Amino acid sequence: MTSTMTEKIDHPTAPGDRLPVVVVGAGAMGTAWIRMLATSPHAVPVGVVDLDLDLAASAVATLGLDGAVVGDSVAEVAERAGAAAVVNVTVPQAHRIVNEQALRAGLPVLCEKPLAPTVAEALRQVAIADLTGGLLMVSQSRRYFNHLAAFRDAVEQLGPLAAVHAQFFHADHEPGFREQMAHPLLVDMSIHHFDMLRYLTDDVPVAVRCSSWNPPWSWFAGDAAATAEFELDSGARFVYSGSRCTPGLQTSWNADWRVYAERGAASWDGDDVVRVDAEGIGFDVPARPEGIEASLEEFVTSLRAGTTPQNEVRANVLSLAMVEGAIRSSERGGERVVVAELLEESLAQAITDEQRDDVAGVLRSWTSAADGIATPAWGSAPAAIASGGAQ
Repeated sequence: MTSTMTEKIDHPTAPGDRLPVVVVGAGAMGTAWIRMLATSPHAVPVGVVDLDLDLAASAVATLGLDGAVVGDSVAEVAERAGAAAVVNVTVPQAHRIVNEQALRAGLPVLCEKPLAPTVAEALRQVAIADLTGGLLMVSQSRRYFNHLAAFRDAVEQLGPLAAVHAQFFHADHEPGFREQMAHPLLVDMSIHHFDMLRYLTDDVPVAVRCSSWNPPWSWFAGDAAATAEFELDSGARFVYSGSRCTPGLQTSWNADWRVYAERGAASWDGDDVVRVDAEGIGFDVPARPEGIEASLEEFVTSLRAGTTPQNEVRANVLSLAMVEGAIRSSERGGERVVVAELLEESLAQAITDEQRDDVAGVLRSWTSAADGIATPAWGSAPAAIASGGAQ
């Protein structure tokens, strides 16, 4: 049963309590988040926002969220529900609008990937976070697989890298906006794999060459297949191949990985098999939450402690730049795209696009895009939420 009261509902936000959050977006992914939150020890869904009020009410009723507030305004629902944070599970085109509304209302945000359709729009969100001082974290949930952590442990012991290879082949049917995207592989799935590369190696993408296409049997409107080669700052190469419409010999959703380095090689099947071919190198598989549950845990923990989480908005921009760089290269016939140049062009575009004077002022204050995403991240002061208030 949804709440129709206009008065604010008070929820405790002291350490150890479940953080009261509003979920924005009641579609399939939003429902998955709400279902997870309903039993989470870290947060509790106290409100659901969607432009389709019937859809939001249905999600609340189906999941038995008695007393949850439903509405179409982030700030209003958060105020009525006594929420201390927002989980943004809207379509990518709506991410910036929702994130800005929440941050301006004093609410930290955990936003589903991809952060934005373009790097320019992502930089505008960095500026909003700078302006408001609020935490904006992107939920790159595939960073949080325990066997990926074990694989990273092994890779760190292999010495300087020569090459990292990742292959992703699947055949998934997702009626809706994904099947209508111009680049459903690169934008909606490869963002995970590119971000995992950054987690795995802690290397920096320098340039990319990419080719994307749509196989004749594809049920996607846009390019569902691609190959890409990234130059990394260390001199190593990241070689990527993927498809969302390959019916046979499918890989894990996390892709299939190989790393070649000075001391040997390591592989991960994307699920639960990590192999190392090198002398004296071992690894441990942690036992901790994975996926969106782990992403939520880090978000809440960072709010409590006032620390900066993985994929705080500034850090996530480079993962998005890998996607946009690959798309640009493909659309230019495989031309080499330099990431630093893409970032600076995106900053100029962000300044042109931004209509709010205060946000535009922050963007203009940066000496470069690199400067903007390297500014001190959120978490330099104790989080206000730890003592009972929203950051």
